[in-house]
Amino acid sequence: MRLLGLDVGSRTVGVAVSDPMGWTAQGVEIIRINEDEEQFGLERLGEIIKEKQVKGVVLGLPKNMNNSEGPRAEAARQYAKMVEEHFNLPTDFQDERLTTVQAERMLIEEADVSRKKRKQVIDKIAAEFILQNYLDANGKLTK
Repeated sequence: MRLLGLDVGSRTVGVAVSDPMGWTAQGVEIIRINEDEEQFGLERLGEIIKEKQVKGVVLGLPKNMNNSEGPRAEAARQYAKMVEEHFNLPTDFQDERLTTVQAERMLIEEADVSRKKRKQVIDKIAAEFILQNYLDANGKLTK
C-alpha cells in the first residue's frame, strides 16, 4: 500500500511517497500554497494521489519540544481534515520535531548544497524524513 508523506507549512507542502511495499520513502516535489489566501494546493495533491495510487496520507505534526501542540500543529490537523474530506483517504500523523533540522544537516554534510538550493528542496526532504520515520515505526497506516 503506497502512502504519501506531507510536510505542511504556510507557503509550501513538501511531498514524499512510499514504494509500493511501504519500505522506503522518496521525495516527490514541493507544492506552493498560500494559507492566508486559502490556496492549499489540493488540485496538484489530487494529481499526485491519482498518479501514485496512494491509499493513505501521513502528515508531519510539528509539536513543541515539550510535546505540546501549537498553532502549526493545529494547521496540520486542519490540512489533514481537508485531505480526508476531499480525497476520502485515511490520514495519520508523525511527530516531525527536528525533521527539517535533519534534512538541512544532511544537505550540508552529505550533499554540500548551497543555502539557496537547500531552501528549494528542504520541505521535500523533510516530507521524506516524516514518511520514512512513520514507515520505520509503523510499517503501515495505523488509522
